[in-house]
Amino acid sequence: MRLPDDAHTSRPWRIHEIAPDFRLQDVWALPTPGGAGDFPRLVALMPSFHSSSPLVRSLFAIRWTVGRLLRLDRDEAGLGARVPTLRDRLPADLRDTADRADTAPFVPLYRTDDEWALEIANQTVHGILHLAWVPDSAGGYRGQMAVLVKPNGLLGRGYMAAITPFRHLVVYPSMLRDIERSWHRSSH
Repeated sequence: MRLPDDAHTSRPWRIHEIAPDFRLQDVWALPTPGGAGDFPRLVALMPSFHSSSPLVRSLFAIRWTVGRLLRLDRDEAGLGARVPTLRDRLPADLRDTADRADTAPFVPLYRTDDEWALEIANQTVHGILHLAWVPDSAGGYRGQMAVLVKPNGLLGRGYMAAITPFRHLVVYPSMLRDIERSWHRSSH
């Protein structure tokens, strides 16, 4: 379920101090009901997550093909080249807190007891995937995902506008269903 921006902005997340110049794109409630100590389970689930939707897999295949043809994802457009990594902004207590898990194309940034931030950069955007563990209305906890971006000029703003309907209508709903299935399977 898509959430209002304040579901992310009203919380004292560490990402606010690290990336104040990034724009909040989306906030989503993850179908991952659990207890106070279940955030590590969500973190462990995410690197192994792959969409079961042929449509979503096709959209990503098209995106990566177009990116290769237009040279959007070349190393010179990424972290440490076109943009400095946000690791350079981390306070001392957050350095070396994120495992170097296989989260490609994202790079882990930091992890706390209730936050995990990963970053990505290409010719269109510098982006952050922020996963968090929040209390829910039933007295338990659940995951929450926020996407923050810093578009790269007109190309980046146009790209983000072009993919918005696909993200909201196809990618995120399918991804949330897959996360829910994976979450329930991991509890058995």
